[in-house]
Amino acid sequence: MIPVIGEAVRELRRRSALTQEDLAAKTGLSVRHLRDLEAGRIARPRPTTMLLLSDAFGLRGSERDRFLAGTPTPPASDRVPAQLPADGFGFVGRAGALARLDEILARAVDQPTAMGLAIVSGTAGVGKTALAVHWAHRVARHFPDGRLYVNLRGFDPGGTPTSPSTALAGFVNALAGPADRPSTDLEEQVARYRSLLSGQRMLVVLDNAGDADQVRPLLPGAPGCFVLVTSRDQFLGLVSANGADPITLDVMSAAESRELLARRLGTRRLAAEPEAVDAIVSASAGLPLALSVVAARAAIHSDFRLLELAAHLRPAAGRLDAFDGGEPVTNLRLVMSWSYRTLDAHTARLFRLLSVHPGPDFAAEAAASLAGIAPAQARRHLAELTRAHLLSEHRPGRFTYHDLLRAYAAELTATEDSEANRHAARSRLLDHYLSVAYAADELLYPQRDRLPVDPPGPGVAPVPLADRDQALWWFTDEHPVLLSVLRLASDHGFDRHTSHLAWAITTYLNQRGYWEDWIGSLQAALSAAVRLTDDRAEAYAHGVLGFAGISLNQYVDAQRHLELAYDRYRRLGDLAGQARVELNLGWIRDRTGQPEQALGHAQEALRLHRQAGHVTGQAFALNAVGWSHGQLGDHHAAIESCEQALALFTSVDNVLGQAITWASLGHAHLQLNAFTEAVACHEQAVRLRREIGHRRLEADALVSLGDAHLAAGNTAPARLAWKQARDILVSLHEGDTGGVDAKLASLG
Repeated sequence: MIPVIGEAVRELRRRSALTQEDLAAKTGLSVRHLRDLEAGRIARPRPTTMLLLSDAFGLRGSERDRFLAGTPTPPASDRVPAQLPADGFGFVGRAGALARLDEILARAVDQPTAMGLAIVSGTAGVGKTALAVHWAHRVARHFPDGRLYVNLRGFDPGGTPTSPSTALAGFVNALAGPADRPSTDLEEQVARYRSLLSGQRMLVVLDNAGDADQVRPLLPGAPGCFVLVTSRDQFLGLVSANGADPITLDVMSAAESRELLARRLGTRRLAAEPEAVDAIVSASAGLPLALSVVAARAAIHSDFRLLELAAHLRPAAGRLDAFDGGEPVTNLRLVMSWSYRTLDAHTARLFRLLSVHPGPDFAAEAAASLAGIAPAQARRHLAELTRAHLLSEHRPGRFTYHDLLRAYAAELTATEDSEANRHAARSRLLDHYLSVAYAADELLYPQRDRLPVDPPGPGVAPVPLADRDQALWWFTDEHPVLLSVLRLASDHGFDRHTSHLAWAITTYLNQRGYWEDWIGSLQAALSAAVRLTDDRAEAYAHGVLGFAGISLNQYVDAQRHLELAYDRYRRLGDLAGQARVELNLGWIRDRTGQPEQALGHAQEALRLHRQAGHVTGQAFALNAVGWSHGQLGDHHAAIESCEQALALFTSVDNVLGQAITWASLGHAHLQLNAFTEAVACHEQAVRLRREIGHRRLEADALVSLGDAHLAAGNTAPARLAWKQARDILVSLHEGDTGGVDAKLASLG
């Protein structure tokens, strides 16, 4: 406790821009007492001392509670983001860069009104990410509120750069929980992110940035935070305009290279063959990637002489054009080819085909599908590739490799595997992701009308998903991969896969608030449908783009897409499709203050669904008719229509539809001052939403239940319902509790 309290007082004083004399004046404590406290010579500060200090520092909320309890560093919990990748085993050297980062951090602490910002730049393979992650773990204790990390993929040839919107959505989910749906506006996302970081001591690592436009929206606005950026670009604009401290990471020195080899192979083995070590260090050009591959080969074949291994680093046929420095020691292909030649035929084939995968990482089932082999066999090959440092298992069960190795594998597959074999591998890979995404979507939204999809072909490995939670975890893990796979399908003419995969990821992207990714996938689906001249696929894409446009308040675009969808559904004679469009057109009218037109669309949707015999569609249409009647003041008609909807939802066991309709009925009864009925309806809505397990919707229902109780003159149950709603919002890290707080305050 002694060093923790002392360090906390010192850091809080610096953050508050106070000298020890200033703090003494604010608290009434002596300078000597403060000096002893910061030095750790006072084992147990008195409670009154802690209170005086917390007041002087202006601590609030949980930070104040932790400080007064003598534990200023919060205990590890799910609420503290800890997103850093694992620190690499055997990190060596880089003393100058590490010291420079320490210096920048110390200077940032001494400037309590400013945010710290450092940029590590250098060529590919020089170890920028390894340095950033290693240093971040070293200084993690300085950031008790968490460590955020994102790979921006600015120089990722296998995928698309991570947009600021997508990165912000991930950060806000980590900071506030998935119930906090991100805004659709980038400026609002930035404001929300910076608000969440206000008053926090947070480390933010922005890895592999492509340009300054990716970085600027991700910079916190609050002091106490520190941002570390890695890139191949020097970002002169961030240095000049944002005051960033630049660090250029050069290749390893000869001494550092030898230290890396010694850490992997042992000093005794290196001492026995100093000339061979010199040859390996020279040929590896000081690049950690090249050195790691050589060291892995030597470690696996401990009986080989290093001189024999060094001989294999001589020039070989072929080129890795982007990284050929014009002389043998800078040609990374030599090192890669030497390691590749040690693989057995089946593992080598998998290594080559992995270049077909668009990245950024993959699981064993995806690798198995690429090669058309069993997952157990794929895992054995992946383990061999990992041991040879041709792959990295950066998370348990998830593999990736450096873009230089990816480029080398792509060269190999282009020369050693036929186009027909590469095409078949792509097809199996796309079948894998489509089939699993389809199954996961069915678990997330079982009431959704299923899109007919062909079964996967032979050699495609499944991923068994038991329930909704596993489906959500799979989507979360594969989110960036699915976007890259969608692009792969589009770029290589797999238009049917493009259309169906965009359909399968719609529920996840919509529910989690990844608006930009959602729209982009739907636009890819629409382009694929046009190339296929498939009216049904076009109708689907236009229809969901219209739905997305309404969600984003883009009503003009939504109207255009919905009209195009309706035209194609009409040509197909798809009455249910036309009805879905009518419901969405009515939604536009309702949200733009046109209840009469909204009612007309809902009634037409009901007619079409009845003609099509679509029971669930009829129920949604009846609820929409009832809601529109209520907006027009005809609450008796609203109740009649919603009761019909409820009966249909019950007949098909659609619990979500029942929960929505009970809330509509409660609203109508409340407008008629039928308080007992209103309370009963909202109680049913609460019960069903609780049964579904959607806590945010349960909180909404509890708020409405409290309103009904209060209207009936029953303040005690109203208070209870609102308090329960508030507790749920707080447990979900929901920032906006102001409405419920105001209701509770009105009761006195």
